[in-house]
Amino acid sequence: MKFAVIVFPGSNCDHDAHYAVTQVLGQQSALIWHKDTDLQGADVVILPGGFAHGDYLRTGAMARFSPIMREVQAFAERGGPVIGICNGFQILLEAGLLPGAMLRNRGLKYRCEHVHVRVETTDTPATAGAYKGQVLTIPIGHGEGNYYAPPDLLKRIEDNQQVVLRYTTADGRLDDDANPNGSVNAIASVCNDRRNVVGMMPHPERACEPALGGTDGLVILQSIVKALTTA
Repeated sequence: MKFAVIVFPGSNCDHDAHYAVTQVLGQQSALIWHKDTDLQGADVVILPGGFAHGDYLRTGAMARFSPIMREVQAFAERGGPVIGICNGFQILLEAGLLPGAMLRNRGLKYRCEHVHVRVETTDTPATAGAYKGQVLTIPIGHGEGNYYAPPDLLKRIEDNQQVVLRYTTADGRLDDDANPNGSVNAIASVCNDRRNVVGMMPHPERACEPALGGTDGLVILQSIVKALTTA
């Protein structure tokens, strides 16, 4: 299985994702520069975290116009799995590959900490190896992770079960104190209608080995492999 990890100017989690794919999952991975126009035969595309183009205009707003995004969009339209992590999630939102938008965190502070997220659905590439209601402890690191959708769109997302992960307490309860950024309905991750494109604010690649302080991120990373090998 081959992963394509897209590298934008300002990406800083690209090599983390590449390492997790190759050294932890034991799969192939290619680092693809944002100006390239070839995904090199990838089976999975990852848009990693960081600060694409410095987030100078708006998170993901400039990266969506990178040449490689035309290929990512075409890949997604063919049903290929695309995973956006943190800044990658923001890029997918700006590109229209996922519904909703990101706002500044409640309190206007950058949040870098471990959070608890509850798996809401298991029919996506990111959760195929999880079980519904499973609570994972995974780090976040963002200043604009406050997910927002207007009421009509939010209802459609909820009705279609497009919420993939939700911020909760350690025992899986919804609690405003457990929502680190103020996201509407405590949403930490969503997918598209076809369920092959997933964006998430937590960083699974930062929780894939004991040396990193936790391995719950493996549930998500190994789910991607499972989703493709059992398809």
